[in-house]
Amino acid sequence: MSNRPALAVDGARLLRDGREHRVVSAAVHYFRIHPELWRDRLERLRAMGCNTVEVYVAWNFHQPTPGPAHFDGWRDVAAFIREADALDLDVIARPGPYICAEWDLGGLPAWLLADESMHLRSSDTAYLAAVDQWFDQLIPLLADLQASRGGPIVAVQVENEYGSYGNDKAYLRHLRNGLTSRGIDCLLFTADGPDARMLTGGTLPGVLATANFGSRPEQAFAELAKFQPDGPLFCMEFWNGWFDHVGEPHHVRDFADAAQTLDGILAAGGSVNLYMGHGGTNFGWWAGANHTGKLPGDPGYQPTVTSYDYDAPVGEAGELTAKFHAFREVISRYIPLEPAQSPAQLARVTPQNVPAQPVAALRGNLNQLSTAVRRPAPEPLEKLGFQHGLIHYRHRITGPGGPATLTLDRVHDLAQVYLDGRLVGVIERDDPDPTLELSIPETGAELEILVEPFGRVNYGPYLADRKGLIGAVRLDFQRLFGWEIRVLTLDDLCPLPSARAADLPEGPAFHRAVVELPAPADAFLAVPGSDRIMVWVNGFHLGRLRTEKGPQRTLYAPAPLWRAGTNEITVLDLPGTASLLEVELLDRPDLGPTAQAPRL
Repeated sequence: MSNRPALAVDGARLLRDGREHRVVSAAVHYFRIHPELWRDRLERLRAMGCNTVEVYVAWNFHQPTPGPAHFDGWRDVAAFIREADALDLDVIARPGPYICAEWDLGGLPAWLLADESMHLRSSDTAYLAAVDQWFDQLIPLLADLQASRGGPIVAVQVENEYGSYGNDKAYLRHLRNGLTSRGIDCLLFTADGPDARMLTGGTLPGVLATANFGSRPEQAFAELAKFQPDGPLFCMEFWNGWFDHVGEPHHVRDFADAAQTLDGILAAGGSVNLYMGHGGTNFGWWAGANHTGKLPGDPGYQPTVTSYDYDAPVGEAGELTAKFHAFREVISRYIPLEPAQSPAQLARVTPQNVPAQPVAALRGNLNQLSTAVRRPAPEPLEKLGFQHGLIHYRHRITGPGGPATLTLDRVHDLAQVYLDGRLVGVIERDDPDPTLELSIPETGAELEILVEPFGRVNYGPYLADRKGLIGAVRLDFQRLFGWEIRVLTLDDLCPLPSARAADLPEGPAFHRAVVELPAPADAFLAVPGSDRIMVWVNGFHLGRLRTEKGPQRTLYAPAPLWRAGTNEITVLDLPGTASLLEVELLDRPDLGPTAQAPRL
């Protein structure tokens, strides 16, 4: 591979091959898109007028446990970057190690949380050692794809929005030096909110400072210019939409308003990265969360939904929205564009409803789905060596009999409590009184606690968001010791029976539906008969819905997950209250009632 033009800074100008250059980029995440659709989504961003795409690298997606990272299949980030290159798109790489992105733990691997003494995103030696062994595997791969080596990568970020979190300059210098010592020679940059404290905490001398914002570009660029008077204006994240939390409306932003802000950015001479150009999907367990509380334990935990549509110009299933066409028109005023050749919408299923028969109780198949360990006290998921999964805790209460108060000190995030197989209550993370009144038989009782974790906090001061039972479990004043603990990752559902069960005990249950399709096509799945569900298509974990809390009502199931002929849908009904479920296959999404995205 030979050299190709790279980006350079010349005072207030960005140069490429010695000529002034304006970056018009769009954010797109390979980990949120089925690999067979990578090229399709990139083509759509190219058709909008982008000359660049920006991509985060999610550490936890590649290295779920310490040791060798995975860069094959869906995790082949180099293949994604080469797809962009094939479409003549430059690439801005943001390798973290922290990325935020409304992704579980902001992209940091959960195994870091097994060490309670570790200080994340700092110059803590244990944390830096973990980052270094990750960078040893990732950065040489990215370095080989730089413009200086004939590849498309023209810029690389140092950390991400660090000024919103900390002020450890030694940490930022360690990351910068770690990038350059491993072969990164292209333009380095940081990205922070247009705020004096954020810019001061998150930047380094000699590294280009950029700003993230969603409105008022004149004010934002004025703040950036105060801090960096001689540098080019660059909005590294133009928030043209927004993400959704469970229990809140689906956020949308008027396309004309977003286009006006984009025009303001470009009219000021700025470069821009649209966040998001295409959002995609938080498949499986990967959705993150936010926390608004001032202190740990305060109400304010906000899990993110499975969809990451973001009201982006290219929708979750590749839809070309009104925002897409408005953005293309604005971009055409500032850079020459090829004649419009908008990609067509991909095929979608014919709507139909199929019954989902109950096949297995979750609590009755613990041995098939997990391996038990014994611990003196309840432990969180991370200390047990897992990144994701339901956690089942079992304890034998020996007596004495009679009324007693059960207290779960800290639940992350929802616990279903059973006594001798009977559901006695549900406790959620922000419940102000996490107690249940029990009646213990004289002969004792079996206590089971099934904890369903939602996304780990991905932004702010409370990143160390461990999952499961975090504190003590007490019966009246007495701590309960002696626990059997199981983690159910649900990665492989093959051990479950496939025939309809005649009768199921109380509690969470798996249901299965069979769907015949003439050909693979995009689909949107709804299961209205249960409040909390997880869904798999042909063994692939789509994600989950909170039907009653909303806002999301359908899960996107992209065409590559389906096959011509017989397909299997598995639904885990977590409340366990439905005797029979019905799966709706729809040809359009339902992301719930809408509200305007915040103007930030």
